[in-house]
Amino acid sequence: MDNFDRNLENYAELAVKIGVNIKKGQTLVINSPIEAAPFVRLAAKKAYEAGALNVHVEWSDDQTALMKYRYAPDEAFTLFPTWRVKGFVELAKQDAAFLYVKVTDPDLLQGIDPERIRVANKTSLEANAEFQPFTRENHNAWTIVAVPTPAWAAKIFPGKAPDDAVELLWEQIFKLTRSDKADPIAAWKEHLGTLQSKQTLLNEKHYTKLHYKGPGTDLTLELPELHQWVCAGEETQKGRAFVANIPTEEVFTSPHRNGTNGYVTSTKPLNYGGNLINNFTLTFKDGAVVDVKAEQGEEVLRNMLKTDEGASRLGEVALVPHQSPISNSNLVFYSTLYDENASCHLAVGSAFPFCMKGGASMSEEERKQNGLNKSMTHVDFMIGSADLDIDGELSDGTREAIFRKGNWVI
Repeated sequence: MDNFDRNLENYAELAVKIGVNIKKGQTLVINSPIEAAPFVRLAAKKAYEAGALNVHVEWSDDQTALMKYRYAPDEAFTLFPTWRVKGFVELAKQDAAFLYVKVTDPDLLQGIDPERIRVANKTSLEANAEFQPFTRENHNAWTIVAVPTPAWAAKIFPGKAPDDAVELLWEQIFKLTRSDKADPIAAWKEHLGTLQSKQTLLNEKHYTKLHYKGPGTDLTLELPELHQWVCAGEETQKGRAFVANIPTEEVFTSPHRNGTNGYVTSTKPLNYGGNLINNFTLTFKDGAVVDVKAEQGEEVLRNMLKTDEGASRLGEVALVPHQSPISNSNLVFYSTLYDENASCHLAVGSAFPFCMKGGASMSEEERKQNGLNKSMTHVDFMIGSADLDIDGELSDGTREAIFRKGNWVI
């Protein structure tokens, strides 16, 4: 591949300088599967060159995890290394930044008992409850990037030779993250400016409700009085800029936990913990899911929605134009990081306190009273298409078009 080494170096630099925006004397924590070791080493080098005090790498291995699901006793899935969580909490309190490297195998857990997956996910979420607020509430800078593997590439490019598929996926990643640009940092600053202009416009409008209409979708979302729209150019609570997803095309907020009514149908597969959930419809009443239908992965989906009381309510609504770089690739990535940035999406589970004015300083009870949802989980799913229309309702009841045929009209 032409310019591969240059583009890979650009990608690592974006993760460090745009993603977590590492500062001098700061620790960078990298969570990564072992398959991404070459990229992780390069990111660590970039972090040290930018002034990082220390780079701590937490490795994982999907194949070892799969062995556990296949062969371990049921009791194993009720256990979690709490010492590991305490370590992350300590690092977060020291203002560490967190880089998550995703290596996707959409079919990793195909055929595994969904109950094992449910118990394992719930155990992990409960064990990480003390750490979650550091990233979910933007106390610390964090970002997510992805690295190709043969299994992931084969899913996207079936029929291609393994090496050719991986090369094609690298080409897409470099293009969609702007790593192939002559000046990727400048390209990202320009892109973030475009997203921020939409964020400003939506906040000026201050819609009270959103109305979605499309094939298999007729949904109304109420927005909290204190809601505010945010884009990926975020800030920590101490005011340090970072970008949580590379790539990103979304502007988002948190809807009212009790204000969703109607039904919505997915437009892309959801890869949830190594299981695909596809062609599903969720029906909502007064904020909660009351009916679930899925052609694939229905039991996994139902189990996910039972994680806790808040798992069946919405925590995020995100607007992404159909005419955007990832969507225009005409590829399904089977990875939420990419597919959610090709499509308008929603998320069940936890809301973002920073999507509410004053939310960061509110108590949990005050957040709930003001409409924010609380849950241990947060799972995005894609609902956008070229046939989706979205209206915004103003405080006087007037409705106006926001999206038509999947794209911005404001």
